[in-house]
Amino acid sequence: MFEVLKRWYQTRFSDPNAVTLFLLLLFCFAILWLFGDILAPLLVALVMAYLLEWPVSRLQRFGLERTPATGLVLLLVLTLTVLALLGLIPTLVSQGINLAKESPAMLGHTQDYVRTLPEKYPELIDVSLVETLIDNIRQRILSGGETLVSASLSSLVNVVALLIYLILVPLMVFFMLKDKGVLLAGIRRFLPRNRTLVNRVWMEMNDQIINYIRGKVIEILIVGIATYIPFALMGLRYSVLLAVAVGFSVLIPYIGAAAVTVPVTMVALFQWGLEPQFVWLMVAYLVIQALDGNLLVPLLFSEAVNLHPVVIIIAVLVFGGLWGFWGVFFAIPLATLVKAVLNAWPKRDDNSQTIA
Repeated sequence: MFEVLKRWYQTRFSDPNAVTLFLLLLFCFAILWLFGDILAPLLVALVMAYLLEWPVSRLQRFGLERTPATGLVLLLVLTLTVLALLGLIPTLVSQGINLAKESPAMLGHTQDYVRTLPEKYPELIDVSLVETLIDNIRQRILSGGETLVSASLSSLVNVVALLIYLILVPLMVFFMLKDKGVLLAGIRRFLPRNRTLVNRVWMEMNDQIINYIRGKVIEILIVGIATYIPFALMGLRYSVLLAVAVGFSVLIPYIGAAAVTVPVTMVALFQWGLEPQFVWLMVAYLVIQALDGNLLVPLLFSEAVNLHPVVIIIAVLVFGGLWGFWGVFFAIPLATLVKAVLNAWPKRDDNSQTIA
């Protein structure tokens, strides 16, 4: 057994570059595992810096220096963000409050309908099973209300954290973009010399992360706007709230689309019942979901679609369980990172001469 482990170690870790790559990955994962909550503003700043690198580099090509280009892009993004939030947040809050008030009526209507099922289909549905299901739903709603109350009591802490984000994140983004070369040079000083594999994986992942973040933001906007148009034209209640939820559901591949379908269906069913309006709205919604999965995603994430759906779902579950929202957001890049590391890692044939 010891000889087998020794041979495996010599095969996989005889190359100093492989050891450097392994230790660097282990160090990064340990930092995120231990200090992920503290480093959340830094992660937000990194995401925004990756997102804004493209317009900054384009302005540089037109002859503008990097510092004024960074300031101009950041000022424009902050202005558009503030205007969008001022116009969107009041509507979202209003529709969210109204939906919360109307939820008990929706639940009661659903309970009344479910209780009629045993009478219509006595051979298929048991009365006790229906009552148990209704009790479970009621308990879940009550526990969700308690969670909402406890969250509102800690709103002061959330406001303080939000203020910290609003101040620190733009500053970090500005300096990350402005001093990109200096920061990268400083990081290279602490890396070992044997980093051929590290450079190879970094070059592959850097472009993919940039394309992924930019593509994910574009996908959220396109899906959210495309969903809002039929919702608003057909007069669906809470159309803005539901469209925003559908847009952000693309952050969680496969699982997000399935989860957000439930509130869309419930609101439409409560508003119209099993009428033609309900059918046409669900058809439009399913067409948008199909176009997103089969047309938009392959266009925006040509590299990511090479991953098998099972691999993507496993990555969402594993990395989401480890790092919460950021693990879910970066599930596909992290899965791609694992794939890139496995592809770049020295194979048995690569080290056959060294072992001999």
